[in-house]
Amino acid sequence: MIALYPTDLKSMTMEDLDAWLSVIQVPAYRAKQIKDWLDKGVTSIDEMANLPATLKEQLKKQFYIPNIKIEKKLVSDSDYTVKYLYRLCDGLNIESVLMRYKHGWSQCLSTQVGCKMGCGFCATGLDGFERNLKASEMIAQIETAQSDHNIRVSSIVLMGMGEPLDNFDNVLRFLQMLSEPGGVHIGMRHVSISTCGLVDKIYRLMDYKLQLTLSVSLHAPNDAIRSQLMPVNRKWPVADLLKACGDYASATGRRVSFEYAMIDGVNDSDDCARELASRIKNLLCHVNLIPLNSVPEYRQRRSTDLRLRSFMGILGKAGINVTMRRTLGADINASCGQLRRGN
Repeated sequence: MIALYPTDLKSMTMEDLDAWLSVIQVPAYRAKQIKDWLDKGVTSIDEMANLPATLKEQLKKQFYIPNIKIEKKLVSDSDYTVKYLYRLCDGLNIESVLMRYKHGWSQCLSTQVGCKMGCGFCATGLDGFERNLKASEMIAQIETAQSDHNIRVSSIVLMGMGEPLDNFDNVLRFLQMLSEPGGVHIGMRHVSISTCGLVDKIYRLMDYKLQLTLSVSLHAPNDAIRSQLMPVNRKWPVADLLKACGDYASATGRRVSFEYAMIDGVNDSDDCARELASRIKNLLCHVNLIPLNSVPEYRQRRSTDLRLRSFMGILGKAGINVTMRRTLGADINASCGQLRRGN
C-alpha cells in the first residue's frame, strides 16, 4: 500500500484526497475540485478559486505544489524530436524527450535525478545520483511538454534518467495518477517501464498485474559480458533475471521487451546472437536492438551495419521476434543512453 499524505499535493490521488478530507471533516466533493485545479496546472493553492478560505489554509499548512520549468529546449533538425532540460523546484535539472511517431506523440520520462546503476555506456550515471523524483514531477514533465508544444502525449516510456524500479513507490503512484480521469489520462497499454534488472522489484511489480510493457535492459547474453557492462548483474545474474522475466510474462500475460544495445566488438558477435536466442527462445518476449549511441566519456562504438544485420538475422531465424530501434534525436544528444542532468 502506498503511503498516504505526501507533502506534495500534486502527488495525491483521488483516493488520497478523499481520505484526507474525511479526516478533517470536509465534504468529499471538494476532492474533485482540488484535483480539477491540479489538472489545470495551477502553481499555488491560492489559485483554487472555488475553495473556501479555511480549506485553502489547511491545504497550505500541509501541502505544496511543486513546479518544473523549461530551462533549455533543443529540437532535432532531422526528425523533430524535442529534448527538454527541466529545472525542478529545488534547482536540480532533469531531461526528457518528446518523440513524434505516425501513431502520435510519445515522451521519454525521467524518474530520478541522475542514476545509481553505473552502466558502462550510459551518460546518465556519470554525474552520480541526487534523488528520486516524485509522482507529480513525472506528471509535470508530460504536462509541461504538452503545453509548450501544443500537442497531446499519447504514450510514455519510463526510459529517461534513472532506474524506475529503484524509485518504486513514486513510480507506482505516478502510474495510478496517469490513468485517473482528467489530467493526462494515459492507459497502461500505452506505457513502457524500463529496468536494468532489479529482480526483486520485477517480482514486486508483477503482483500488481499492470497491463504495461516491461522493458528489460539486457545488453548481453551471459554474465561474463553483462557484468562488465552493468554492475547490477553482479547481484542479479542473467539466469535470475531471465527467470523473473518468464515469471512476469506468465503472471501478467504481457510480452517482455529485451533492450539490447549493439556495441562493436563487445556483445555483437554471431556467437552472442546464438547464445541469446537459445536462452530466451521459450520466453514470451521481443528483442529490441539498439545501435549504441555515442557518449564522449566512453570508448565503445556502435556495431557496424553488417554486424547489426547479421545479429538480427540469427535471432529472426531462431524464431525470436526482433526489431531494430529507430534512432531519434541523435543530433541533440537525445537518444537512448545520452540523457544527463544538464549539458
